[in-house]
Amino acid sequence: MFVHVRQLLNQEQVVAFRAALAADVPWVDGRATAGHQGAQVKKNQQIAENSDIARALGQVILAELERNALFVSAALPNKVYPPLFNRYGEHMYFGSHVDGAVRHIPGTGQTLRADLSATLFLAPPESYDGGELVIDGNLESRTFKLVAGDMIVYPTTSAHRVTTVTRGNRVASCFWIQSLVRDQVKRGHLFELDCTIQRLTQLGADAESVVGLTSLYHNLLRLWTEV
Repeated sequence: MFVHVRQLLNQEQVVAFRAALAADVPWVDGRATAGHQGAQVKKNQQIAENSDIARALGQVILAELERNALFVSAALPNKVYPPLFNRYGEHMYFGSHVDGAVRHIPGTGQTLRADLSATLFLAPPESYDGGELVIDGNLESRTFKLVAGDMIVYPTTSAHRVTTVTRGNRVASCFWIQSLVRDQVKRGHLFELDCTIQRLTQLGADAESVVGLTSLYHNLLRLWTEV
């Protein structure tokens, strides 16, 4: 399941992010957070995870995630890895890889099971060539190059890559989510049910029926939740 979250960050926030990331920030080799497989095919830069700017911008993203109804409904987040910030200049890329199943959250002693991956685009698509996020599916690959402020959420089990940038700079944030519901099929059913409930509510459907569906949703969530 792919979920396109439009304007997680508004345009004012995007401009502020771009200004902050264009300043004198501690960019390091992107392989610092890559596993053995990923490090062999990764050529980009990222902001040091322990830097003040990474923490500050990450907190803004986390706050917006908590307020975004589509993200919460689709991901049912339990834990979110502190957002990373990466930059792909000319000739930079990230070859085909699969994100690690377990992430250690720096400085906390905690671990996170990566059920979902997310990429938040921060550079306008017209400002760079290449740099598309390509995610492999069961039958076909899908390509994403979204408006700045938009985010794509997808299963961490999917192989994916970032194509070579040939002009400009591709700037984005990426992070991982541990869902309350581990099984992606069950999580997909809950998302579909929640969307149906919201749609029926907007259409003014019979209140008793909506309450019944809402009860079913929460009973399934209670049954399938892992905390």
